[in-house]
Amino acid sequence: MLSIAWAPLYAHPLPAGHRFPMLKYELLPEQLLREGVVAESNFFVPSPPPAAEILRTHDAGYYQRLCQGELTRHEERATGFPWSEQLVEREVTILGGTIACAERALRHGVSLNIAGGTHHAFADRGEGFCLLNDQAAAANYLLAHQPSVQKILIVDLDVHQGNGTAAIFRHEPRVFTFSMHGARNYPHRKEQSDLDLPLADGTDDAAYLSLLRDTLPRLLDEVQPDFVFYLSGVDVLATDKLGHLALTREGCRQRDRFVLELCRQHALPVVVCMGGGYSERIADIVEAHANTFRAAAEIFS
Repeated sequence: MLSIAWAPLYAHPLPAGHRFPMLKYELLPEQLLREGVVAESNFFVPSPPPAAEILRTHDAGYYQRLCQGELTRHEERATGFPWSEQLVEREVTILGGTIACAERALRHGVSLNIAGGTHHAFADRGEGFCLLNDQAAAANYLLAHQPSVQKILIVDLDVHQGNGTAAIFRHEPRVFTFSMHGARNYPHRKEQSDLDLPLADGTDDAAYLSLLRDTLPRLLDEVQPDFVFYLSGVDVLATDKLGHLALTREGCRQRDRFVLELCRQHALPVVVCMGGGYSERIADIVEAHANTFRAAAEIFS
């Protein structure tokens, strides 16, 4: 049973001309249903988690100011979103969705969140369209509540470095952070993940997939994780406005299949979150994200 977190509020209204493609959160589930990749029964609407679960990861003062609309103008601008109560509800619900996905992945092997992958959120601040760090919160949730999960691997293949995630787990040996990203892309000030693989502008399918195939199996052997979080950003595409790599849609599809097949072969529960995607055509974004779900449906059927 492929279990997918999604709620209508994921597609949050933004001012006209905003560069974040919120429409993909409406179109992606529609496309998956239309194709028959999934059925309505595959989706569940997540609930906001208790505040205590968010505070395992986030600073209480920051979270309180976020909820009450007390961010400074600079802090709000850094997130890239205009603040509203509805925006906070969205972010908290997405985080709850990734926690719920983690529970479902333990039972079914895989679970996916239509949104999430908010890896630029630090414990005490938001950045880059990320207000709360959903995968970090879900990892801390598992470590607190699931004795079977003693070591977690975060595989971040978004085109941007997972700087917030790296900082949150800098001193947590039970979580290994792996980020493979554009070397000259946002964020300009990188944090230190447990393993960073910065890529040159214009990196293509062959070079990208070769490096990933050399690296990830070795990491699984060395880290010996009990659980994997996968951030499958499609901003690695050559068509992306905010990335500088040169992957084709087929290369991105092969990337997802490789990661998911490896998790299946090692009997590793995996949660997949969508991360970024900023191609000019919304159809390019949705189709690339849809490939992630197609792969999961085939591999874990």
